[in-house]
Amino acid sequence: MLEKGNRANTLHGILLIALFSFAAFYIAELPVVRRLSFSPLIVGIVLGMLYANSLRNHLPETWVPGILFCSKQLLRAGIVLYGFRLTFQSVAAIGAPAIGICAGYCMYALARDIDAKDNETFYRKLQIDGELLGAARPTAVNLRWALERMLARADRTAGPPEQIVQVLERECRAIHREDGEMCRRIAEHGLTLVGEGDGILTHCNAGALAASRYGTALGPILLGQERGKKLRVFADETRPLLQGARLTAWELARAGVEVTLICDNMASMVMKNGWVQACFVGCDRVAANGDTANKIGTSGLAVLARYYNVPFYVLGPTSTIDLDCPTGADIPIEERDGEEIRSLWYQEPMAPAGVRCWDPAFDVTDHSLISAIVTEGGICRPPFGESLRELVSREKGDAP
Repeated sequence: MLEKGNRANTLHGILLIALFSFAAFYIAELPVVRRLSFSPLIVGIVLGMLYANSLRNHLPETWVPGILFCSKQLLRAGIVLYGFRLTFQSVAAIGAPAIGICAGYCMYALARDIDAKDNETFYRKLQIDGELLGAARPTAVNLRWALERMLARADRTAGPPEQIVQVLERECRAIHREDGEMCRRIAEHGLTLVGEGDGILTHCNAGALAASRYGTALGPILLGQERGKKLRVFADETRPLLQGARLTAWELARAGVEVTLICDNMASMVMKNGWVQACFVGCDRVAANGDTANKIGTSGLAVLARYYNVPFYVLGPTSTIDLDCPTGADIPIEERDGEEIRSLWYQEPMAPAGVRCWDPAFDVTDHSLISAIVTEGGICRPPFGESLRELVSREKGDAP
């Protein structure tokens, strides 16, 4: 801990770290650094620490402890945020349920690393870590749900920090275990919406890679395959990250499902030809009125489905329902690096150098375009403002 006499000088450390972080943003724009996905904050912190050590004899004596103390504290926080953000930006963990599961394990891992003798200090540090993790993905409400659940469990646990850590381990494993059962129940409900030999159009990836076991939107398809109920699937490639091409097509083919991969802009022809009888998509957040946020391109698919009279179903756990969010207009939409559009899947950039790109990760599907929302607690139909609230109330009432 920084000695009291030097604490006032941490301002010098903060200013220098800010200066180096600012410079690091320019360094991070270099192509070689961009490919490594280095965080400018971490680069700036490391530069600040090296600066303080190498010029120790040329700085005012009280500046050095301030710089080093500030750097070490920020470095730990920066690594946490950077690691979690990189996990999702590189699509190492996708899907709202998977984000929630990962968040639970992250909180447990961070709790093990906290150096605190008393519960108050332990909980305060855990809250700070939770805030850093919560800032990584603004759209997926499961992230916040899992963090709040872990923090609530820590707050309710009596005993020393070591005992709280043990409780948090059990809690994160419970989140993972419950997700598997939740996916099975969603799959059961969703399977009742389609018949033998039906065609299903899906977008992005919402299978076991995005949750656990069956997944959400792919759950009925995979469960049907296990039970001998054959379904045909048309999978959108899902630009710009190609989750449909890289993940959904692989997952379904591996399970023996008849799957056809299409470009996103071919969906209208598939519907027009009568090849699909339903659309199944996942969701990252459901507003109180039934508007849903999902991977970019979902909203356009819903508009097409309405025009061609194809039922459009959204599948997700009740943890994605955010009754504190009135409408889809209140859902924050994450925006990503335009390089995903310009150059990510090409040996050489396909777009003109310097062209402006807009890359929102999600869009919002209006509730009026959704036929039903399928959860582990049952199938909600319009008016969603009533059915969603009844479902959440019923599920909370069933909770121990």
